[in-house]
Amino acid sequence: METSNLVEVTSTRASSFKLAPIRKWLLIGVALSFLGIFIFIPLLAVFSEALKKGIGLYFAAIIEPDALAAIKLTLLTALIAVPVNTLFGVIAAWGITKFNFKGKNILITLIDIPFAVSPVIAGLVFVLLFGTSGVLGPFLEANNMKIIFAVPGIVIATLFITFPFVVRELIPIMQEQGSEEEQAALTLGASGLQMFFRVTLPNIKWGLLYGIILCNARAMGEFGAVSVVSGHIRGLTNTVPLHVEILYNEYNFSAAFAVASLLALLAIVTLVFKSIVEWKTKRNNHGER
Repeated sequence: METSNLVEVTSTRASSFKLAPIRKWLLIGVALSFLGIFIFIPLLAVFSEALKKGIGLYFAAIIEPDALAAIKLTLLTALIAVPVNTLFGVIAAWGITKFNFKGKNILITLIDIPFAVSPVIAGLVFVLLFGTSGVLGPFLEANNMKIIFAVPGIVIATLFITFPFVVRELIPIMQEQGSEEEQAALTLGASGLQMFFRVTLPNIKWGLLYGIILCNARAMGEFGAVSVVSGHIRGLTNTVPLHVEILYNEYNFSAAFAVASLLALLAIVTLVFKSIVEWKTKRNNHGER
């Protein structure tokens, strides 16, 4: 009886071993099919439609004055939002991981709000706050300050949407590393800045860069919140995603896809940098071990 049971177990294991490669390749095939349908084919469609009428019309759509204004505004917004959120992310992650204080869990929850709230709702909140009929509207109007339907509103909305990315990348890294190295540096007489630049920053640099890349990609591609607060004023408050929407709604498909291809290129570059940073991070982690 025991011999027969042993034979059955052995045969079952052998059949499972034979099925393992089939299951592996089946799962890989499903994953690749999903990526092909929902990522690669749409990307190819964007570039094919953008170049459908020739390279001349492609570049003409990109260097058109309204398109250039949208590109400049998108770059300006990212140049403001990314450094501010990088500074905030480092400070917040430092405070959360290195100190114990009342309300820490509340602070972490507040940091996650942009992930939980729809960007459109976030834009509406800023309209209710800074709009003409909003809470601060009369004060802003009396002092000739315009936020909604102007560049400041776009920057504020982008700051809100993108501020969790850096801090959320740094918190796990800092928690894993602990504070022993910083305490040793302080014991040896290092100042706060010396401790940060010589001890903390080298340990978090790849995670910090990873967060900056994601923050920048979201800042340039944000649509919902920016759409609500921008006013869609051509040449003034349109970012690249908003300009693409306007061109598409006007049935100017070639120009819309041409400008959209810039965002697609941004996504590809972001993925390349993201892969490089992940590879560097894993390599450093293996080197430390």
